[in-house]
Amino acid sequence: MAASSSTSSYSNPPCAACKFLRRKCLSGCIFAPYFPPEEPTKFVNVHKIFGASNVSKLLNEIPAYQREDAVNSLSYEAEARLKDPVYGCVGAITILQRQVFTLQKELDATNADIMRFASGPPFSAADNRLQRGSGSGDADPNTDYWTGKGEDGGI
Repeated sequence: MAASSSTSSYSNPPCAACKFLRRKCLSGCIFAPYFPPEEPTKFVNVHKIFGASNVSKLLNEIPAYQREDAVNSLSYEAEARLKDPVYGCVGAITILQRQVFTLQKELDATNADIMRFASGPPFSAADNRLQRGSGSGDADPNTDYWTGKGEDGGI
């Protein structure tokens, strides 16, 4: 009969926090809903960065409906701090903002090119060679722009 009573007390496995802290997980454990036993690294990372006591105080001070979001934010920041101890998620945000800025500039330049090509008069390859001529005003269609040599090989 002693075996059945010991198994009934372990019907619910301890949450990741209580398991890591090596304590009994009580029914009102503040960590249990947010740190399930299947995700031990989530609590380990949060504990390394913020400490279990601070997280417990934070969760007790905020309304229940905001706790899951708070734990997700803490978990995200803890992972970011482990990767980049100085800047954390702010470093990742800064990198992404720079990428957005660079891509926006590229998009603006591409849109300008599209507008220029769409609004310009269509011209043939011969017209294109005339526009790329020597710049002296007398364009010779037989001149290769890149080498400066004509069809006969001379300049």
